Amino acid sequence: MRTKINQISHSYVGKAITIKGWAKSLRDQKTFAFININDGSTLSGFQVVLDESTKDFQEIIKTITTGTALSVTGTIVESPGKGQSVELKATEIEVVGTCPTEGYPLQKKRHSFEFLRTMAHLRPRTNTIGAVTRVRNALAKATHDFFQEKGFLYIHTPIITSSDCEGAGQMFRATTMNLENLPRTSTGKIDNSKDFFGKPAFLTVSGQLNVEAYTCALGDTYTFGPTFRAENSNTSRHLAEFWMIEPEIAFADLNDDANCAEQYFKYVIKHVLDSCQQDIEFFNKFIDKTLLQRLEHVEQTSFKRLPYTDAIKLLEASNRTFEFDAAWGKDLHSEHERYLAEEYFKKPVILTDYPKDIKSFYMRMNEDSKTVAAMDILVAGVGEIAGGSQREERLDVLISRMEELDLCQSDYEWYLDLRRFGSIPHAGFGVGFERLVQFATGMENIRDVIPFPRYPGHAEF
Repeated sequence: MRTKINQISHSYVGKAITIKGWAKSLRDQKTFAFININDGSTLSGFQVVLDESTKDFQEIIKTITTGTALSVTGTIVESPGKGQSVELKATEIEVVGTCPTEGYPLQKKRHSFEFLRTMAHLRPRTNTIGAVTRVRNALAKATHDFFQEKGFLYIHTPIITSSDCEGAGQMFRATTMNLENLPRTSTGKIDNSKDFFGKPAFLTVSGQLNVEAYTCALGDTYTFGPTFRAENSNTSRHLAEFWMIEPEIAFADLNDDANCAEQYFKYVIKHVLDSCQQDIEFFNKFIDKTLLQRLEHVEQTSFKRLPYTDAIKLLEASNRTFEFDAAWGKDLHSEHERYLAEEYFKKPVILTDYPKDIKSFYMRMNEDSKTVAAMDILVAGVGEIAGGSQREERLDVLISRMEELDLCQSDYEWYLDLRRFGSIPHAGFGVGFERLVQFATGMENIRDVIPFPRYPGHAEF
């Protein structure tokens, strides 16, 4: 039975175990040797000691290179060397998979992240991407734990949709039609009735509208799944395919929404600090030397809450030269968001009550008829990490807003039914999961925190 390296402690001394993993390095001292093995369960490799008493010692040593997959059986002993308290005294080693030195691109040296993106199938074997993956896993677990503990129901919302959630951007078309011989109507237009669903269908940009239907029947719910944007954005903050966490709270207003979001961020960050200590220390040392301080600050401090209008006044009075002007009625750019979170308030910021013209149709209109009950959460290093709102539960106001934005009402009749039949106040928010991973690791480029990044011109692996 295999023992994972992260389970081994000083209490294992004297126990016979088997570990399985990949060789990171080998030091051959002729009559004995040291192998550093990692199985992915922890950042640190584990030292295995071989000598002439190990079965087939000389033959085994000749076949082991960086990347070789191994199964090692032996006894845990106290280590006289520095860096580890225990090591494995091997009695038997099996080479599970050889790894020829010639052609193997991940030798024991540092590689640029740009280079590693060209081999996304191999980059999990590096320390950095391995650490990112463990932190990503911890954040996903903490996300489900948080909402499950609060009594939310997990809803699987559809990937394929026939409507845009919020005018959120260009959508990927999902079709089975022959693009080289498209069916046409008598007027020459594409005959969408011949497509698989009988009408245009797309990959979803958000599961929010669907999860609202369940909130209006079952109470608090959330969805956590992949979303897609077909925008030609080549930045360190955008992906064509990414994951979203979208909770929806029944019988709630914007203040309830902000409270839940703040509690969520504190919860998941605390979990990462507690469960990924070695990985966070690695990122703090090699990626972002302020990371640990920032994460602890998020866990320990209250978020600043500020209306959008007041934020604009602060930006206008800042005497800072921004690339983009900050003016009422305009959406904030990353440089504005980071200035507020990193420099002015030096803590996470929840901005509320945005102008209606830069927000989506479903957000609840405020009494001034100029702003909506929306919020964005801003954090250091990333800028906007989450956005949400109280939803418009008044049927007449929602229809009026849709008409104002020239949305086709027939496409949203099912959504309007939620307001016709037993309407309730409710609110929710969305968290870009990859931006959360960026924040928790200090990684600069969002393409390095998702296993197989999709962005313009790149859909390999």
